[in-house]
Amino acid sequence: MTADKKKNPPFEPDPARWRVLIVLLAALFMSLVGVSIVNVALPAIQNGLHASQSNIQWVLSGYALTFGVVLVSAGRAGDIMGRGGLFLIGTAIFTASSVAAGLASDATWLNVARFIQGLGSGLLSPQGIGMIQQYFRGAERGRAFGYLGTVVGFSVAVGPVFGGLLIQLGGPDLGWRLTFLINVPIGLITIVLGLLWFPRPLFSYGDGPAPASRNGGLLRSLDPIGSALLGLSVLAVLFPFMESRTAPIAWLLLPAGLALAYIWVKWERRYARSGGSPMVDLDIFSVSSFTNGTLIMTLYFLGMTSVWVLVALYVQLGTGRSAFEAGLFGVPAALFSAYTADWAGKRIMRYGRRIVIGGILLALLGLGTSILIAYLHDKGLVNIWWLLLTLSFIGLAQGLVISPNQALTLADVPLAYAGSSGAIMQTGQRIGTSIGIAVITAATFASLEASSSWTVAVMVGFGVVALVVLLTLAVAIKDLRDRG
Repeated sequence: MTADKKKNPPFEPDPARWRVLIVLLAALFMSLVGVSIVNVALPAIQNGLHASQSNIQWVLSGYALTFGVVLVSAGRAGDIMGRGGLFLIGTAIFTASSVAAGLASDATWLNVARFIQGLGSGLLSPQGIGMIQQYFRGAERGRAFGYLGTVVGFSVAVGPVFGGLLIQLGGPDLGWRLTFLINVPIGLITIVLGLLWFPRPLFSYGDGPAPASRNGGLLRSLDPIGSALLGLSVLAVLFPFMESRTAPIAWLLLPAGLALAYIWVKWERRYARSGGSPMVDLDIFSVSSFTNGTLIMTLYFLGMTSVWVLVALYVQLGTGRSAFEAGLFGVPAALFSAYTADWAGKRIMRYGRRIVIGGILLALLGLGTSILIAYLHDKGLVNIWWLLLTLSFIGLAQGLVISPNQALTLADVPLAYAGSSGAIMQTGQRIGTSIGIAVITAATFASLEASSSWTVAVMVGFGVVALVVLLTLAVAIKDLRDRG
């Protein structure tokens, strides 16, 4: 049965749906703040644990790696076994590993804890997206995704500032530990509220698209071979972009990852023909809104995620500002992102892809004016703090693109594959982010080496981002035309 013919069951709004959303947003806020706080805590962690640069790199990379590898498998498991129970398990793992990270005595301990944190976040994230699809329809779903976008924007804004405050209050050793331990009370409250408010049963194996009576049990329904192939493929694709600076031989994994992806596609089709329930119904890619939306998300993250890396490098190394000052450059943009995500969520079903296209155009405006400010600052004509204004256009764009695109991309996907399809989109984000940061920062540093000018380097970096965003715009326009 193809995805475009597979119908969702008649929808009756669950009275608990808004309480469910509160729990989802609390856990997602915790995981997002946990990421943004760590970015500002890295120097303190390195000093406190006497860690090498490679160890510190893995504080970020290890989390991202396990998160990306388990996403789709976790989403599929939630589709079959029940999303609420796996969401709470993921939250519990994230919370427990936050305790372990906060108590780390050396870099190895911390990195193991971060790997486990990524696993917990990879479990809970696709369940959150799937449960929004499960409990909301139509305009309400747009509002729910809008609230999600508001949480994303707010968490990105407060994370670095809150992290800096904790490090300042806690001192050189306790401060960075508090950036992990702050997750614990949020996680515990989330688990308690989830147990009280999530509709029963938390686990509901047999209600999904592959009940045991037809497909030979839980293990077969989870498609373990498909899960392993896709996980190894994502690992092989992501790893070179994370570790290539210290181990260039890692690039040999990239063609292996692409080959594994091809084998995975062949396996999924064969598994479906044999009567099994594949981890991903590949027919969902025949739904143009899903395919286009996933490509939009991948390309957007490939380009725009690097903006804040470039800003941090340019402001600190190019203009001599502190790390705290560099963090302030993103605050107005993040707050604008939170506002526009809520605004767009209430209107996405009325205006559709036009909102996303408007956001992409604002992103291009922000990139172009930021290049202009960097040039004028280099000539001594303007203050660098004018970037607060130009980067605010990028913040407005974030709220108009990310959450609205999620709602539009998943609108026509069958509920039975809500978790796995949402996880595919998130996996695209992770791959886009990893590749984009590696390629765009490489272009920036190559320009710096050639010109010895941070202004030229950041202008080149922003220019490459703009080219990727233009490609994103082309896909968004294509999707608008496909929808008629």
